[in-house]
Amino acid sequence: MTSTTSTLTLKTAIGPYGHFEALKDGSIKPDGVALDHVEVAPIIGAFRRMCRNLEFDVSEMAITTYLTARAYGLPFTAIPVFPVRAFHHGAFVVNSKAGVEKPKDLEGKKAGLRAYTVTTGVWARGILASEYGVDLDKVTWVLADEEHVEAFHKDAPPNVVYQHGAELLKMLEAGELAAGVGLGRSECADLRPLIADAGDAAKASHAKTGVYPINHTVVVKDSLLSENPGLAPALFEAFKAAKEKWLATASEEDKARGGGAIVGGDPFPYGVEANRKALETIIGYAHDQHILPARFAVDEIFAAGTVGLS
Repeated sequence: MTSTTSTLTLKTAIGPYGHFEALKDGSIKPDGVALDHVEVAPIIGAFRRMCRNLEFDVSEMAITTYLTARAYGLPFTAIPVFPVRAFHHGAFVVNSKAGVEKPKDLEGKKAGLRAYTVTTGVWARGILASEYGVDLDKVTWVLADEEHVEAFHKDAPPNVVYQHGAELLKMLEAGELAAGVGLGRSECADLRPLIADAGDAAKASHAKTGVYPINHTVVVKDSLLSENPGLAPALFEAFKAAKEKWLATASEEDKARGGGAIVGGDPFPYGVEANRKALETIIGYAHDQHILPARFAVDEIFAAGTVGLS
């Protein structure tokens, strides 16, 4: 591993995954670095704490939260480690009484999500636009929570409506919303997936585009990166080594989760080049959905010394 300039103890918030286990139990350590793990359950709770208070030195973070944070100048930068992935063709649920037979029918209607910049929502909306021709600007997006990056609220597009604390699932069940993403389980017989053959659609999309969606990355405080030029590569190599240790003994069932059954091989590829198509796609989706004022170049969003690593 690349040596850091000094021994560091870094307050770290990362999820409870098999491919992180060797970092958490200390059997693999970044060169010159001690990781002081803070358990945050669920790990999504760490994202807002990092964006609002810079609470951690190293933190897992949803990819579109990170892109939004970068657009607003928050002082942390990602390394190309991507611990959570999934296909999102099955994310949208619709009320069958809302007159939505196909994705295009969402235009002119309301759909609920926890927040507008939530990664699953960005991927799912992007799929509707790019694969099903939905004009996302013609859908009213009803949100029940704050964005992790607080500054985004003032710049949200006009078809985004914040109803803080709204019970979106009940609204969907009652027909007040036509569709929703990530609203929880329901026993309502009127609810069904918008894309009925979501698994097959995801396989076909991957075969056509090569895009394997990224949900989360890992970020590091810029002050630490500036003071310790070897830190980002050292962290990347440690995350990679932990994943490789897990891969050596992981069951095929474990590898198949989160999209691994579709892509085969390593279900969590790290590095920029192995993920360039997915990164370009999510950056494009975030821009098209008025989250980013301009498209980032992929290489500029990762810490110096990590772009060429794999």
